[in-house]
Amino acid sequence: MVKVFKTDVLYAEKVKAIITDIMGNLPGLKVTFDLEDEDKIMRIEGDFFKAEDILFCLKKQGHSCIELPIDLNLIG
Repeated sequence: MVKVFKTDVLYAEKVKAIITDIMGNLPGLKVTFDLEDEDKIMRIEGDFFKAEDILFCLKKQGHSCIELPIDLNLIG
């Protein structure tokens, strides 16, 4: 399962703290950020997780995110 989020994270230092928090609460996920993208994209891959859990982790760090829809017709 893959979910993509638009975030308000601006700095690499915050990315490290957010990833550490997410991995501590939801081990086994792969978390990546693209701070160069205008939407500061965060991509989460894993077997099972809820978008609400990710939203909560970012909120604890003082940030917010919005889950973006994925159009599978554009992939591949």
